[in-house]
Amino acid sequence: MKTNGGFLISQIKQLQGRVFEKMLKESKVDAFNGAQGRILYVLWEHNSLTISEIGRLTSLAKTTLTSMLDRMEACGLITRRPDPDNRRQIIISITQKAREYKEAYDQVSDRMNELFYRGFSEEEVLAFEEQLKRIIKNLEV
Repeated sequence: MKTNGGFLISQIKQLQGRVFEKMLKESKVDAFNGAQGRILYVLWEHNSLTISEIGRLTSLAKTTLTSMLDRMEACGLITRRPDPDNRRQIIISITQKAREYKEAYDQVSDRMNELFYRGFSEEEVLAFEEQLKRIIKNLEV
């Protein structure tokens, strides 16, 4: 059986990323891009995390995270400080400047979700997301 799931997911990711970036710009959220928004999203939920925790929650590689965090720190969106309990760890914290973008970002995310699931019933959305979680679990090694 020939399948296209991986290709389709990749195509969705590319299209979704472009649409989301456009929505962010239209909403005057221009201090960060969509990928950086993923980092901010988990920090909005947790306030402070280690780089490893951010990587686990966003599925971003540590090498990718390091350069993104450098840019975000330069823009005043995050701060870094040594973990007092483990000097090898760095704690990433969200700044007040970044907190001020949360409401606008949430509105863009809501618009994106409405577009993403247009025409789907609630049951279809729940079933689809459960299947995606199964795929993620299969791929986590």
